[in-house]
Amino acid sequence: MKGPPQKTEDMTIMLERRLSRNRERLIGMTDEERAWRAKFLKDQILDPCEPVIPSDYYKKRYNPIRRFYRAPLDKVENMLVPLVGSTWADGLRHITAKSIMGIIFIYSACYYFKYNGHDWTKSGGWRTSFSRIKQFPSDPGFPSTEVRCKGNEFAKYGFDKSPI
Repeated sequence: MKGPPQKTEDMTIMLERRLSRNRERLIGMTDEERAWRAKFLKDQILDPCEPVIPSDYYKKRYNPIRRFYRAPLDKVENMLVPLVGSTWADGLRHITAKSIMGIIFIYSACYYFKYNGHDWTKSGGWRTSFSRIKQFPSDPGFPSTEVRCKGNEFAKYGFDKSPI
């Protein structure tokens, strides 16, 4: 015996019956179908205060940790709702949150690059290397690059500036 489908969100309920198709409407309706259609159309009219959001909806939807870190921007959003409306307030809240996360990411990356560079004292860190610029004999100031002759002048990684 087969149980109910596991994905119930894929199942649709056909509320309009056969009247959802234009050609079927031309056939005509029985009295039972007319009564059902009138009831269906009456049910589509919503109350002016709908949708009704239950009072404990927010607590049940979000866990305590998420409620904690959402609290500051929720307060800002609630202050913006009378000024710009709920849709714009929600959009501004979303943009503000993503901007703050982006700034935190950029600051963290800058801090990491600045203080965790690769040098001779440790094996980790970001290795940054710069390519030489292209120069031709016809360029003014040719050759303007530093000339390296000895083996200890390559891949120094700060060893030459060490106070040791």
